[in-house]
Amino acid sequence: MGDPSGSPLADTKGPITHVIFDMDGLLLDTENFYTEVQEVILARYGKTFDWNLKPKMMGKKAIEAARVFVEETGISDTLSAEDFLAEREAMLKSMFPNSELMPGASRLIKHLHAKGIPICVATGSHTRHFELKTTKHRELFSLMHHIVRGDDPEVKQGKPSPDIFLAASRRFENGPVDPKNVLVFEDAPSGVLAAKNAGMYAVMVPDPRLDASHHAAADQVISSLLDFNPQPWGLPAFEDGET
Repeated sequence: MGDPSGSPLADTKGPITHVIFDMDGLLLDTENFYTEVQEVILARYGKTFDWNLKPKMMGKKAIEAARVFVEETGISDTLSAEDFLAEREAMLKSMFPNSELMPGASRLIKHLHAKGIPICVATGSHTRHFELKTTKHRELFSLMHHIVRGDDPEVKQGKPSPDIFLAASRRFENGPVDPKNVLVFEDAPSGVLAAKNAGMYAVMVPDPRLDASHHAAADQVISSLLDFNPQPWGLPAFEDGET
C-alpha cells in the first residue's frame, strides 16, 4: 500500500490511461446525509449509530446496505429492510439536492478532462438519487465520458463485486480497457475491493473516522483528493494555478 504522502506502490505498472470515480463520499459529500438519517431512525428504538457499521454499508446497493443496517442494529424484527429504505428515502430526497463537492474533486476532474484523460463515474446510487445529488453540479458531471449507476442492468451485484467497474471499463471508447491501465478512486472499503477484484488500481480517500485496518487493500491512501499527485501514475501533472 502507498503511504498517505502520495507515493503509490513502487511496482505500479501503469501508465494509467483511464480513470473511474466513485461518487458518494468521494466526489460528493453525501455520506453524512445517510448517517444523519440513520441516527434519526435508530433513536426511535433507543439506539445510536455505531460508526463501525458504516464500512459494512458503504458502496453497496441500497437494499444490501439496508439489510446490513437492520440486522446489525438488531431492529430487523420491527423494521424490515424495505420499510427502512422507504422511510430513509423520504428524508433523503429533501437533503440530496444540497450535496456539496468534496475538496479537490472539481480540480481533479477538470484537470484530467482538459488533458484528454477519459474519465467516468461508477456509483452505487440509483438514477433517481444520482439526479438529485448532482443537481448543483451538472456542468462538472457533464465532463464524464459516461456514468454507470447502481440500477444499471449490467450491474448484477453491488460492490465488492467488480461488476460496476467492469461495466464502466467496457463503455470507454474502444473498450474494454486493460484493467492494468485503469485507476479507480474510492472512499469505501467495498469499493476498493471491487476495483481490485476487477484487476484495477485503487486510490482510497477514506473518511478519517474509518479504522485504518480498512486501508490495506488500496494501492495508495490519501486524506483528500487535493493530495493526489498524478505524475507517479503516469498521468499529466497539475499546472500552477489549477483550482
